[in-house]
Amino acid sequence: MDARDKSVSLKPNLAALTKKWTDAGRAVRTEKIHGMSFTVVPLSSNDFAGILPKKAPVQELGKEPSKPEKPGEIYLAQFDSLLIAGNSPKVVEPVAAHLSGGSAPAIADNPVFAADKLSQFRDNPKYYGWFNGKMTFDMMAQSPAGDGSDDMPPTPFSGLSAQKTLGSLGMSALKSASFALHETREGTLLTVHVTAPESERAGLLKIFALTPRDASVPPFVPADAVKFTRFRLDGKQTWAEIQKMVANISPGGQAGLDSIIKMANSMGQMKNPSFDIRNDLFGNLNDDFITYQKPASGDSLAQISSAPTIFLIAVSNPDAVINVFRTIASISNPQDDTPPREFLGRKIYSIALRQTAVKGGAPQPHALYLSSSGGYVALSTESSTVEEFLRNAEGQNKTLRDNPGLQNAMQFIGGAGGGLFGYENQRETMRVTFQALKNTIAADAAMKAFPPALRSWVDFGLLPDFDVVSKYFYISTFAGSANSEGLTFKYYTPRPPQLN
Repeated sequence: MDARDKSVSLKPNLAALTKKWTDAGRAVRTEKIHGMSFTVVPLSSNDFAGILPKKAPVQELGKEPSKPEKPGEIYLAQFDSLLIAGNSPKVVEPVAAHLSGGSAPAIADNPVFAADKLSQFRDNPKYYGWFNGKMTFDMMAQSPAGDGSDDMPPTPFSGLSAQKTLGSLGMSALKSASFALHETREGTLLTVHVTAPESERAGLLKIFALTPRDASVPPFVPADAVKFTRFRLDGKQTWAEIQKMVANISPGGQAGLDSIIKMANSMGQMKNPSFDIRNDLFGNLNDDFITYQKPASGDSLAQISSAPTIFLIAVSNPDAVINVFRTIASISNPQDDTPPREFLGRKIYSIALRQTAVKGGAPQPHALYLSSSGGYVALSTESSTVEEFLRNAEGQNKTLRDNPGLQNAMQFIGGAGGGLFGYENQRETMRVTFQALKNTIAADAAMKAFPPALRSWVDFGLLPDFDVVSKYFYISTFAGSANSEGLTFKYYTPRPPQLN
């Protein structure tokens, strides 16, 4: 950490901190590394009590109990305005060597980093980071596979090697990952880039390397949608790649997947002899997946977690896909045979879902509603959301794509032609979040996300009324794309107009 013009304060502050540790009984010592004095502070097992999860003791049968882990240490030193801190001499030694005029290998010598620095870290980003994917996954791939000597019964994943698994998932093609954050008067732009040459991609990297296609907001998305995401993901190719990954990782895993599909087909064919999940569902998938969310109907935790949301899947034969969902549902609930209802010349189907318990009240019934229009199958747990989609498909209402703030923000992420695009109205989502956190029940649930030692630091009841701080929130957009060199994700938040 470079203290820059605050370096005058660094030395006495570091000395005062060392004295405080010594007075508290810590066995602080000094070590010389390349002529540089490092203060070594031993850590206690109580230093992070309640903050970090405790590791459960593990003891293998027939073996001596494992010895408790040795408490860690912190190595601290100052060089001019630079503060150096590390958890072992191994990581601080190369830094000390460079600062003392040594020629130890540096990250700048890595050709992949040099290429990423040139392409991703230009224009002086405020923050940037880099991950050496090739070195990391090469090290992970060296871990040996199980040899079956533990006398455990075999499983579909017995004997897996890390190298084979990582290769099947496509991680061996990931050379590096980097991020850069730029802040300007107009807003904040975060760019994440994964370097993975097209010729080497497989598995997950091949799936998410989207082909450039229009992912902009369609005209049927309502103007009051608070979240929107669109993937131009090729459904059939994705399913084929998933099967390939499973088969490469474990032949037993592929056999298990095939048996599940075969079982579902056999049960479905009892009602419909021509039922076939592979053809009716996976064979009908196209290259468009859309989801958007409407404002929550209230500020309770239950209402926020079940805000009206719709999923749209582009398919070749909507009726066949809907029939798959209905057939699978009838296997688990044969009594549910609710006939569809007509709406604007379309059929809306309902599938009963498991009832959810409500604290202090009777279980609430739920259903999944399905319909189709314009080559999409629509799914939602709110019938009104499906109805609105069918109305908007006829072009009857104002749409999100006409939002001027959205159109302006798209320019900073390169548009929506890369196959992935998303939007969030942060002002509206944060408004509901503030209201929920000030609600006692919701606040108690949120507190569980914090470690016990930190819970006393937080009091959501002290949050101000949202109207007081609403001017600090606006919208955000993101987009993804791929080229021959790798995959890029951009996230942009414009400066709120009220702050200009």
